[in-house]
Amino acid sequence: TNRVLGCSLVLSIQAMYSSSDDVVELTPSNFNREVIQSDSLWLVEFYAPWCGHCQNLAPEWKKAATALKGIVKVGAVDADQHKSLGGQYSVRGFPTIKIFGANKNKPEEYQGGRSSQAIVDGAMNALRSLVKDRLSGKSGSSGYNKQSGGGGGGSKKDVVELTDDNFDKMVLESNDVWMVEFFAPWCGHCKNLEPEWTAAATAVKEQTKGKVRLGAVDATVHQVVSSRYGIRGFPTIKIFRKGEEPEDYQGGRTRGDIIEKALDMFSENAPPPELLEILNEDVLKKTCEDSQLCIIGVLPHILDTGAAGRNDYLQVMMKMAEKYKKKMWGWLWTEAGAQMELEASLGIGGFGYPAMAAINTRKMKFALLRGSFSETGIHEFLRELSVGRGSTATLGGGTMPKIYSVEPWDGKDGQLPVEEDYDLSDVDLDDDFDKDEL
Repeated sequence: TNRVLGCSLVLSIQAMYSSSDDVVELTPSNFNREVIQSDSLWLVEFYAPWCGHCQNLAPEWKKAATALKGIVKVGAVDADQHKSLGGQYSVRGFPTIKIFGANKNKPEEYQGGRSSQAIVDGAMNALRSLVKDRLSGKSGSSGYNKQSGGGGGGSKKDVVELTDDNFDKMVLESNDVWMVEFFAPWCGHCKNLEPEWTAAATAVKEQTKGKVRLGAVDATVHQVVSSRYGIRGFPTIKIFRKGEEPEDYQGGRTRGDIIEKALDMFSENAPPPELLEILNEDVLKKTCEDSQLCIIGVLPHILDTGAAGRNDYLQVMMKMAEKYKKKMWGWLWTEAGAQMELEASLGIGGFGYPAMAAINTRKMKFALLRGSFSETGIHEFLRELSVGRGSTATLGGGTMPKIYSVEPWDGKDGQLPVEEDYDLSDVDLDDDFDKDEL
């Protein structure tokens, strides 16, 4: 029976939305044209085909789309397939519904119910406030036309002007990845590409912290470089990675497509995150606040594993950090017993080490590794988390626990503390020991 079930499931997944629905399928290639540049109010669902809640929402979403036809636009993004779009709008779980209103660059999260009636009500409320704002002169039509050069959302200076003189130094000798557009000022396609290239350059610079750069060469002026790369038509886009032959960019010409490619190359190139020992509060704060999730391994006491055993555990964590580096998560470890309050707030103490938790400090939620502390077990745990599944709990007390400053591990096997001879004659054994003095 499983086999039959599998097939029918696949069929229903393929057809979550089709052209016969009133739901507009959105992708990186049409998102900008359909949503960002539109004067309409848009409701956009970011979904994943395998997600049960998304499958339950689909019929209601279609119903709402039909009811709102001609009044509010309703779209859907398969964010499992188009990770860059989901990433651009900080989609962390599925389904996520966003309302693109007056300022299309700052959508609001829809928090209402999941029935078609609730969705329509939410849309009408958003529409009412959009119209009210326009009436009072608060916002322009879509905020799109007012931005520089009609392109919206990019700054010219983020596109690096490349010349015969600076090309080798800037591009070929650089450790960064470059996407270079060769253009001619008279070419119509180049003019169409310009706002997209500009907007993408700004987004890519921010999201890759300058590790992927977008440049432009006026091929009519800088003929040495252009003939070196055999440029025949305009615009031609080439990708340069240090020490490799340049490759032709074959993707789409919208900012969404360009950003998606740039982020992919960035994550292939990015070094894996560092795995840091929790030595003090700063280490934890910085790592956890800069990442969507921070993954914390609590390793057995050094006397239980020795250096070799501990290094094996650290090795497993580093492998996983490499595997999930595209996620830009933070990675930390601590020794069992060194951070008792952290363990308590995660409910770790007492069920055996090594243990692992993933914390989302924005939501003050965490999830615990239930499987084995091995590549397979951790991979399974992180995969569930990365798609918004896995059971989470609220961090003890809803605040970050107190973190103690500890000495870094010296990389050696542990030493048993030297036993000293105590003179117990002057100790009153009835004293209640104060834990902190021990």
